Amino acid sequence: MPTVAPQRSATLRWTLTVAIAVVLAAVSWFGPRLAETYAPARLEDSPRPPPQPASVDGEAVVKMSEAAARQIGIETVAPTQGQHLQELRAYGTVLDVARITDLANSYANASAQLQTAQAKYEVSKSAYQRAKSLGQYATAVQVEAAQGAYRTDQAALAAAESQVRTLAATAQQEWGPVLGKAIVERSPAVVSLIEREQLLLQVTLSPGALLEKAPETALVEVPSRGLRVEVHFISDATRTDPRIQGMSFFYRASGDSGLLPGMSADVFLPSGRAVEGMVVDESAVVRWQGRAWVYLRIGPETYKRHAIRTDLPVSDGDYVVQDIPRDAQVVVRGAQALLSEEAKSQLGVQAPGGDND
Repeated sequence: MPTVAPQRSATLRWTLTVAIAVVLAAVSWFGPRLAETYAPARLEDSPRPPPQPASVDGEAVVKMSEAAARQIGIETVAPTQGQHLQELRAYGTVLDVARITDLANSYANASAQLQTAQAKYEVSKSAYQRAKSLGQYATAVQVEAAQGAYRTDQAALAAAESQVRTLAATAQQEWGPVLGKAIVERSPAVVSLIEREQLLLQVTLSPGALLEKAPETALVEVPSRGLRVEVHFISDATRTDPRIQGMSFFYRASGDSGLLPGMSADVFLPSGRAVEGMVVDESAVVRWQGRAWVYLRIGPETYKRHAIRTDLPVSDGDYVVQDIPRDAQVVVRGAQALLSEEAKSQLGVQAPGGDND
């Protein structure tokens, strides 16, 4: 009996030692994993806080760290200063050529009627002359009948000639000497318009804009495709666009250009003049409240919205801007994202373009 208690005591101590070892092993295994699971998110994994309203010299700016700028793809360049070929922006309308088709068909029909009237006139004229030459061998009735047919066919010929002249004059009055002549002659150029292989554009300059001579080629921006296609000069227009009241010209475009009758599009005509300034890429321009803007990087983490004019496009589709500081860094990628950031930062304080417009 005395030996039982020590044995139980030894067994208990061994059991407690094993239990403590198991608990320590469990803590060493599961502890780091539970800590990792329930620990607060790391700083770099947490959502980027929205930019706070900021200003420089009383004007709103966007404050953004370099890491955040890289995250949304901000890129800047120093625009080049120099002389650049200027384009004139004009307004193009794709015309419906149904009227040209009607005139061409009407002139063709009138020409056929003229040929018929000419043939009948020649026959009746010969018959009348033969009747008169028979003298006493021709009765008065025969002579009078031949003369009546001759006079009738002569009048029909005159009417047919008048119809042809009227249609030719109408074609020239409505479409000018170049297109008018092409309609009368039903030339391949007009046939291509009628068959929609080519499209007819009326291109009108802004009021006050002048060109000594319309360029042989220009570029039209196809709205449905977002690209520019080449158009070719036909002639001066015989009328202006009543909405614009500027100089106007006729151009032709390929039927597969993506343009459709009734469509309006911007047209860019080389002016042959050079302008001084910095070239700003179209991708750098954002639109807000009817104005054009670019973002300038004015500090390591500071961006400012700057209004520009876009009335001086150049041949590569960009703009010549004359009021950007020479040492400016222009945001060429990510400008729209900066505008969104500015809108969020100014929400409830001042919308972009508010008092600074």
